[in-house]
This record gives sequence, C-alpha cells and structure tokens, in this order.
Amino acid sequence: MRRTLGTISAIAVALGGSLFAAAPAEAAPSLRFDYARYDSPGTDNRSNKSLNAEWISLVNTGRTAVSLKGWKIVDRSRTYTFGNVTIAGNGGKVTLHTGKGTDTRTQLYWGSGNYVWNNTGDTATLKTKAGKTHDTCTWKKKTGRTGVAC
Repeated sequence: MRRTLGTISAIAVALGGSLFAAAPAEAAPSLRFDYARYDSPGTDNRSNKSLNAEWISLVNTGRTAVSLKGWKIVDRSRTYTFGNVTIAGNGGKVTLHTGKGTDTRTQLYWGSGNYVWNNTGDTATLKTKAGKTHDTCTWKKKTGRTGVAC
C-alpha cells in the first residue's frame, strides 16, 4: 500500500497537483432582499408615519446568523450602512424603514426625512463590507401595486 500511495503522490506532483484538497472558500452568506414596499399607502406627505411605511427587507436563508456590520443598502443617491446588527439564520428577517424610529433587532430606521425608493422604478443594492455587490432588487411601477417581492 505504501508503494501505491507513493506512486500516486509522485504522479500527482508530476501533474502539478497534490493529494491534499484545497480548503473550501468561505461561502457567501445566504442573504438576499426579500421585499420592497416602495410606495407607502396613502398620500406621500413626508410624515414620519408615511416615511416608515416605505421599507425594504432582507432575509437570511442560511442556517447561521450573519453580522451585517459594515454592509450597505445603496440607492442611486443614498446609502445606509448597518451598525452592529445580526440577522438570524433559518429565515431571519431585518426590515429597514425609511423614516425615523428606534432600532430593534429586526426593525431598523434609515432616519431620512425624504422618501428613498422611487415609486416609478428603482434598484436597491446590498453591498458587503468589502464593497462588493451581494444582491439587487429592481422594480418598475405596476398599477395598483405598492411593493414587490425581490
């Protein structure tokens, strides 16, 4: 057996390989946009209630919790950077409301006094803390619809 293994090792090295498998690359977190409520119900009067009825959510379909610290949700003209936030695994969700409020584990507030998402169409981009695009959610206005599943 030792001689066979030695022969296999010699062949592998001669072919530029190795008997040792490379360590798997760290898998990207199983995060994605879940839903975007881009048109808050009622009149767009910029009240905090109306602003907070505009929101976008993320879902973690992986098994383990993921730290969002340093990740960003980007619109054409605005960027929200996550602080010390962790999204639970197995379907955990985090919702980011446009207006002001007190953050909880699952409900976050952008703190904007203006609407972020365009009713006529827009794209939300989720970026890793390294700045790489991880997911996007794009929509166009459909009559009678105020949101879209991403």
